[in-house]
Amino acid sequence: MPYYYSLGKIPPKRHTQFRKPNEELYSEELFSTEGFSNDYSLLYHVYPPTQIIKTEKPVNVAPEIAEEKMLKHRSFEGFNIKPSEDFLNSRIPVLVNNDVHIVLASPETSVENYFYKNADADEIIFIHKGMGVLKTMYGSLPFSYGDYLVIPRGTIYQLHFQNNENRLFIIESFSPVRFPKKYLSKYGQLLEHSPYCERDIRPPESLETHSEKGDFLVRTKKKGILYNIHYAGHPFDVVGWDGCCYPYAFSIHDFEPITGRLHQPPPVHQTFEANNFVVCSFVPRLFDYHPLSIPAPYNHSNIDSDEVIYYVDGDFMSRKNVTRGMITLHPGGIPHGPHPGTVEKSIGAKETKELAVMVDTFHPLMLTKQALEIENEGYIHSWIE
Repeated sequence: MPYYYSLGKIPPKRHTQFRKPNEELYSEELFSTEGFSNDYSLLYHVYPPTQIIKTEKPVNVAPEIAEEKMLKHRSFEGFNIKPSEDFLNSRIPVLVNNDVHIVLASPETSVENYFYKNADADEIIFIHKGMGVLKTMYGSLPFSYGDYLVIPRGTIYQLHFQNNENRLFIIESFSPVRFPKKYLSKYGQLLEHSPYCERDIRPPESLETHSEKGDFLVRTKKKGILYNIHYAGHPFDVVGWDGCCYPYAFSIHDFEPITGRLHQPPPVHQTFEANNFVVCSFVPRLFDYHPLSIPAPYNHSNIDSDEVIYYVDGDFMSRKNVTRGMITLHPGGIPHGPHPGTVEKSIGAKETKELAVMVDTFHPLMLTKQALEIENEGYIHSWIE
């Protein structure tokens, strides 16, 4: 996680007595996504976070795989995913493997009558359309168009939207989401050559402590199964916390592009990394300024990775017929590059206004049944002149 942060009231020393005004002890919880071996936070609850009063029959929500193996370029209309009132029902996995699930969602209402916990995966929720507040036991995080919400696995949260027109691009990572190592000093500070810095990272704010007792439903996903677990205390009963493991927001609009005299390769757009995949941000930027430069990307072979691009907004000099919310999948094993005519057209252009999120995976992705329902047939032939 980004850096040490603290909100609310905490004791001077960890693992020591910390008492309420009535002299009862607050309940300390260590929260980490890698046991005791990496970043963590310490949270202080009004009530023990272990008081389960009821459970319900589990529900299977694992992705339904339609194609496990394939070798052709694919394209999908992401905005053809139908909106759904409920946040969890709106989440539609489209491309998956053992490292990452790529999910689309169009929720129409806020999460208010339950809480959600992903016990398997860190989540990166990219806000393509909509605005509101992410509420967690760490506090509140306002969000709007272009924000990445990075939520560590195990975080209990609610999404509160301001309206019913919302589009989300969700990346579920089965390993911790990190800042790229190449951007970090040996002490963990973002270096001068990084395209963003700590000032761009927005930690939680406005910690609200809920001391209500009752019946609080936490819908928890683990190994493709959704468990409805009822707790006796409000999940957001934290009076204070500190540490380096917590949700945060980062806007794609704060990503500072790296440019040069000649075309820069995709790693300059890298934003996050995890085991066996990376996330990149393509943002408005000046084109290459060598007098003979070709701004359009050159053809390249994806031998070791599957390349997924989620198109957000703007014009894309290397692609034809791009729509908002479109997803392209260029699998490892065959080359891809700019569409016919786009290379010559790009020469002399000074800048691009494109906005997109890219996910490169180092193990092949599988297609779900829902992905096939929104596929653009014939995309593989779009390079024929």
